[in-house]
Amino acid sequence: MPKVAIVAALEREVSGLTRNWSHVEREHEGRRFVFFEHDEMVVVCGGIGPEAARRAAEAVIALYRPSLVQSVGFAGALDASLRIGDVFAPSTVIDARDGSRVHIEGGKPTTLVSFMGVAGMDQKANLAQAYGAQAVDMEASAVAAAACAHGIKFDTIKVISDDLNFEMPEMGRFIDPQGRFRTGGFALFAALRPWLWLRVAALARNSRKAAIALGEHLERHRQERSQPASGKVTSLPAAAQVEAQTAATTGFRARGHE
Repeated sequence: MPKVAIVAALEREVSGLTRNWSHVEREHEGRRFVFFEHDEMVVVCGGIGPEAARRAAEAVIALYRPSLVQSVGFAGALDASLRIGDVFAPSTVIDARDGSRVHIEGGKPTTLVSFMGVAGMDQKANLAQAYGAQAVDMEASAVAAAACAHGIKFDTIKVISDDLNFEMPEMGRFIDPQGRFRTGGFALFAALRPWLWLRVAALARNSRKAAIALGEHLERHRQERSQPASGKVTSLPAAAQVEAQTAATTGFRARGHE
C-alpha cells in the first residue's frame, strides 16, 4: 500500500507529477474517484472546496491506508512578498469556518488559512488581518481534519497562483456541488465581458506557471523521499524541505508575522 497520499483539487495542479503514472478508478461510498499511483505514492483529485476535499481524503484513506496525507495545490497570497510560483509549506493550517488549527512540524512559522470560497482582494485583506496568515486556499483544513480523525500524519504543500493584489474574476458560481469547475460556463461568462479578458488571461498564465513550479517541487520531493539513507527511506516534513531548498532557489520567500 502507498505510504503517501496526496489530495489535490484539480488534475492540472499536479499534472507535472502524475503525467506518467498509472491510474485506476475506484469507488468509495457510492462515488467514483480516479487515483494516480506510482511506487509508494497515490494522488486523488477530488474537486474544489472543503466538502470535495473531505470526500477525496476519506476515500484515499479508506482505500489505501497511507501513513501520510498531504493537501497539495494552488493558494492565493496574503503576503506581498509571495509571488506566482512560490512554493508554500506552512507550519499552521487554520479552518476559517470555526478557527480550528492544525500544526505541522518543521519549517518557519507561517500560516495557511482555508476559506470556504474564492477570496478576492478585500477578503484576502480580511483573512490576513484576522488570522495572521500568509496564504489562503479552500481545501487544506478539510484534508487535515480527515487525516487527524484517522490518526494519520498530515502535511501540506501549496504553490502561489494569485498574488496579493490580483482581483480574481467571479468564479464561485461556476463550481458545482461536486467541486467540479464548469469551464464552459465560465468561458462563456468571460467572453461576454471584455473587461475581464486581460484578467482571465493573466489568471491562466499564472496558473500554468504555478502548476509547473509545483510539479517540479513535488517531483524533487518524491525523489528525495525515495532515496535510501542507511537502509531507510528519508522523509523530511514538507515545510523543512522547502526551507532547505531556499538556499539554492528563489522560491519560498514568506516569513512569519506572528
